[in-house]
Amino acid sequence: MFQVRINKLREKLSEYTLDGLIVSKSENIYYTTGFSGEGLAIITGQKNYIITDFRYTEQAKSETIGFEIVEIGSGLSHFSIAYNLLKDLGLSTIGFESHSLTVKEYDKLVSHFKNINLVKTNGLIEELRVTKDANEITFIKTAQEITDKAFEHILDFIKPEVSELDLVAELEYFMKKNGSEKVAFETILVSGSKTSLPHGIPSDRKIQPKDFITIDFGARFNGYCSDMTRTIIIGKPSEEQLSIYNTVLNAQIRALKLIRPGLKGKDIDNVARKYIAEQGYGKYFGHGLGHGVGLEIHEEPRLSPKGECVLLPGMVVTVEPGIYIENFGGVRIEDMVVITEEGCENLTHSEKRLICL
Repeated sequence: MFQVRINKLREKLSEYTLDGLIVSKSENIYYTTGFSGEGLAIITGQKNYIITDFRYTEQAKSETIGFEIVEIGSGLSHFSIAYNLLKDLGLSTIGFESHSLTVKEYDKLVSHFKNINLVKTNGLIEELRVTKDANEITFIKTAQEITDKAFEHILDFIKPEVSELDLVAELEYFMKKNGSEKVAFETILVSGSKTSLPHGIPSDRKIQPKDFITIDFGARFNGYCSDMTRTIIIGKPSEEQLSIYNTVLNAQIRALKLIRPGLKGKDIDNVARKYIAEQGYGKYFGHGLGHGVGLEIHEEPRLSPKGECVLLPGMVVTVEPGIYIENFGGVRIEDMVVITEEGCENLTHSEKRLICL
């Protein structure tokens, strides 16, 4: 699996006339090498290296195949070791991940590479990651299965006078007990008027009757994320609450029916956005319809008004329209799908009809 990825990366290096690449972004190191610790990876047409310190050398040896593990001594720089290795190979043009380095790290890199031409790259490995292989899709499906089970579990705990933070604790505990390495991202669980905040922060606020409750969360399995959102209500919804909920649900259903290879992200976004606007809520839908999911919770492609990426089989994206009205509340419904040859497979199986507790 990793050798296939390295071969594809080497093809890209050749395309960009690069002799090698210094990989510093942790997700990209894991994707190309299998190493989950801290350090740098160097991939060239000749040899591949992992540069790490004493804490991770044994781990690097057990997690990788075909990489020389170079242990960095105390007080030395990863970049100085990288320079010496590349210089010994006689390489002259090396790419680096400019989007993953701080200014301080960049200055340190440049200070060590005196006689080697450094070339900034941006998203080179991410271009490979955008389409998932069978193993990656399996990992994402497993993460979503854990997430679906967690949603079903938490419904038994949601009731008046229980705090948002207590619900988050129970939800995340359940996911970890059922196979999640850690949460895919900081759980969003907000209630009442706070549901108008797309990325609201859970607090000690206690659930009240008539509250909308929005839960946006995900598990992580073998490094891969899941992402789903459900909005429920305590008691019977008002006419306006029901109207908003059904508008979001119908917008999502329209988008899911349209998704297929060959369309651009903006094409899918437009269908949901147009429907929400027709129902009179257009100004309350301010974010993109969805995003890619994989080793990171937000990846390409983007389903947004600016989404130019053409959808291809194997891409995994969310579909998450929302309506958010200040001082009233909001609704978001989010599923995660994998693009197939004919359309898409929905990986999210939790109930989408409005759940009234």
